[in-house]
Amino acid sequence: MVTTTHNQTPPLRAGNSLSGTSLRTSNSCVLIVEDHEDTRFMLRTVLEMRGDISVVEADNGEMAIELAQRFAPDLILIDSNLPLLDGYEATRRIRELSSTRAVPIVFLSGHAQPASEAKAFAAGCTDYLVKPYGLGKLGLVLERHLPPGKAM
Repeated sequence: MVTTTHNQTPPLRAGNSLSGTSLRTSNSCVLIVEDHEDTRFMLRTVLEMRGDISVVEADNGEMAIELAQRFAPDLILIDSNLPLLDGYEATRRIRELSSTRAVPIVFLSGHAQPASEAKAFAAGCTDYLVKPYGLGKLGLVLERHLPPGKAM
C-alpha cells in the first residue's frame, strides 16, 4: 500500500505512476509508516491541515525503506509494530542509507516503558511519541523536526 498526497488532492495508491520529483512540489515531505489505516488517515489529515506538506504513506517496514529512498522525506513518522519488518529494523535500515541517514525519524509507539524507548533510540530514531498522543504534542514534534519554515 502506497499513498501519496499533497494537501487536498486525491492520494496516489500502489500501482499508480509515482515519481520522486513530481511529489516534491510542496515545502516539505513527510513519510507516514503505519499499518492502521485510521491512524494514517488522522496523521495525513493533521499534516495537510498544517499547510504545504506532501504526505507519503507506507503500511509496512519494507515499503518504508523503499519510499524513504525514493522520496527523500524531510521527516519520517514510524510505528513500532509493523508487518513484514518492524519499526525498529526499518529504522535501522533507513539509517544505513546515505540518502536518509540524517532524516529525523519519530517513533510512534503504544509502549511507554523506558526499555521500549531505549530500543527505539538504539535503532536510530530521533524522537519518541507514546500513543495515544495529543495533537499539541504532535505539533511540537513537527515544529522540532521539520526544517524552518516547513512546519507552518
